Formats: sequence, structure tokens, C-alpha cells
Amino acid sequence: MILASIASGSSGNCICAGGPGGYVLVDAGISLRAVEDGLHGFGLSLGDVGALLVTHEHSDHIKGLGPLLRKSPIPVYATAETIGKIKDTPGMGKLPGDVFCPIVPGMPVRVGGMQVTAFGVDHDAANPVAFRLEGDGKAVAVATDMGHFDDGIVEALTGLDALLLEANHDVEMLRAGSYPQHLKRRILGDFGHLSNENAGRLLNRIVHARLKHILLGHLSQENNHPALCFETVKRVIDEGEHDFCASDFGLVVAGRNRPSELVEW
Repeated sequence: MILASIASGSSGNCICAGGPGGYVLVDAGISLRAVEDGLHGFGLSLGDVGALLVTHEHSDHIKGLGPLLRKSPIPVYATAETIGKIKDTPGMGKLPGDVFCPIVPGMPVRVGGMQVTAFGVDHDAANPVAFRLEGDGKAVAVATDMGHFDDGIVEALTGLDALLLEANHDVEMLRAGSYPQHLKRRILGDFGHLSNENAGRLLNRIVHARLKHILLGHLSQENNHPALCFETVKRVIDEGEHDFCASDFGLVVAGRNRPSELVEW
């Protein structure tokens, strides 16, 4: 099974996961060319992708959806509310009519030889979700765009082998930065984004011996730095009340505009 970020940041997101039985993309918030270039770097092509999982309708997760589907009309799995918003998005263009597959959070579906379970997150979108994928005895998840975490999210992220987790911002950088106050309140609120420290706190709830790969993603370009993100999350994990340290988990920061290393296990 693999997990790799083609791009993960506030300007665009696209994640690849799966295995020989089938590969999927999570979100298409970058250009078609960037998707194809990223896949080629992993030894894959768009023809290897059997499905697209969409977390929510914000532009940094769907702005490349139209061109991708017009070239390769693969099934799109998203909540009914998200599908409705996608279809109403200005500039989306004509979409194939029979590709959308509504899903319900908490109800698993079979996608490309894997069991895919969407689980709800709190974000300012119609009905946003994150995804857990399981196959060949392995489990991986992609969880971004959540203002906070709760026991339900902890449960959905338990028992993973690999994870891409949001670490969007440094709280002090955001508070001192140039964003208008209403945007700062949105990001810091319960329906905004997960901070570096809260990403570390969530990881402290789910770390276990089988978890080998953690990618920190969806970093803000204005309110975070990769090194700061890494060091903050590392510190919180190392100070956690468990028997692990950050070096046990292959902790890396996914690039905002460039593919990550391919995680394979």
C-alpha cells in the first residue's frame, strides 16, 4: 500500500493512496498537469487511478476536478451535500453526469479493492469528511480541514499504518499576521483548521507501534513554516504521555506545491 502527497497546502491539495488492487486520489485542488506530473513521479498515471474521493467543496480541494473528469471520467465519492456544491461551483464546466457516488459518513464502501470509510469533520463546508482506507490488512487515512478533534475522530484514526494529518498553522504566527480579524477567527475556530500543536495533541491520542508513517499536511503559506511545523509537532509528541517519540513514526512535512516522497509498506 502507498500514501503520497502530490500537493498539500492552503493553495491546493491532492493525495494518492492505494495499492496494486487500485489507487485513488483524495481531492483534486491542483491543475490536471500537476496531478499527472505527480503521479508520473510515483511511477503511476491517471489511468491507474480508479476513483476520486472528495473531502469538501472548497476550491483548494476541487479546482482541478473539471479538467480531470473530462479527461478521465472516474467515479467521484463525496457526500451528497458536497456533490451538490461541486455541481453549483461557478466555472466548473460541464461534468460527466454519471460519475458521482454519494456516500454517508460512517458507512464503508468498496472502492478499488479497498474499504473506504468517510468520517465527519467540523469545517465550514456543506458536509465535509476525512477518509480512512483499508486493504490487504493495512490502514491509511487522510484527515485535514478540521477546526478541532473529538473522540469520534480519534476512533476513526485508531489502528493506522500511515496518516496524512493537517497541521495548518502556528497560532502565534496567525495572531500576529496580516489576515483580517474575521479570517483569523475562522481559522482558529471550531470549524477552521488544526494548528501545529493540536495536530501533535491528536497524534498523542492515536500513536501505536504499527503506525510507521506520518505526513503533516495542509500547511498555510502565510501562517506556518515546514521547519516550525515539524519541530512543534515533534516536541508535542516527545512530551506526550506514552512510550513513543516522534522519531518512531517517520514524521515528515508534505510540500505545499511539490510531491512528497512515496510512502510504501
